[in-house]
Amino acid sequence: MSNDILVFVEHLNGEVTDATYELLATARTLAAQTGGSVEAAVIGAGATGLAASLGGADRVLVADTDALGAFNPQGHAAVFSGLVASREPALVLVPYTSVGMEIGNQVAVANSLPLVSYCLSVDASTGLSATCQLYSGKVEADVVVDGERAVFAMLAGAASADDGRSGGAAVAEDVDVTIPDLAVSFVGIAEPEGGDVDITAGEVLVAIGRGIESEDNIEEAQELADALGAPLAASRPIIDQGWLPKTRQVGKSGLTVKPKVYLALGISGAPEHLEGMRDSATIIAVNSDPQAPIFGVAHYGWVGDLFDFIPELTERLDG
Repeated sequence: MSNDILVFVEHLNGEVTDATYELLATARTLAAQTGGSVEAAVIGAGATGLAASLGGADRVLVADTDALGAFNPQGHAAVFSGLVASREPALVLVPYTSVGMEIGNQVAVANSLPLVSYCLSVDASTGLSATCQLYSGKVEADVVVDGERAVFAMLAGAASADDGRSGGAAVAEDVDVTIPDLAVSFVGIAEPEGGDVDITAGEVLVAIGRGIESEDNIEEAQELADALGAPLAASRPIIDQGWLPKTRQVGKSGLTVKPKVYLALGISGAPEHLEGMRDSATIIAVNSDPQAPIFGVAHYGWVGDLFDFIPELTERLDG
């Protein structure tokens, strides 16, 4: 077993994701605690061209193969599992994203390692432990790993992506891979059809959550958005109800937005939602629950009934 940290590199449309750079920043902190180095594994078609952008790692393990396409959950997991087995890192980091969890689950099982999810932070100074966010962010749990190795799935925002981009040129190492018979194959990336509005384009964005209570109340929120000259977006529960189209969803399974002002109305702030909006320049939250996790990332907050807040602000803007 080594003291190294091995990072799974998530990439999409030929670019390394911010989630990966956050992992590299976390890995650098952990490497200082373990005395090991940071290795990053980039797998799939076009992997070679991505190695130069991973200077936050000491070494980049490159498995460039067209057989896997851009992403094949079965194939990528098999290759990464092989690297975990051969290099025996103390810590394995994957992003808590749909891609990362496809990989993390399989790698943990294949290597008989514990998997710790929803991680806000990881500590390796005296054994392995993590602080994890549970129940839509309402509870934080301190988890101690019973063992010397583990896989950690890190939440978005656990570290600075910019810190993970820093560093010199990493040493790139091509690795031999054995690809098993695959039951699935990469076909392509399907972009969603364009919606009636582009929620990623505006400087101001109004977003509604479960606190809106009823589809009938959306019109009131839309009037406020119109008064602000902003699009109306939503968290996943609103989309799942069919009250707004998928193209309006903010979050891990929706769109990532970075407006100058993000007004969150009745949104509790589950980690999956925060992943899509936490980089907004100014976040204003309105929620009746003073313990709602959204207040943890908000720059300004108002605890109270949003049905008092919405008409009052709309009237002032229209007046």
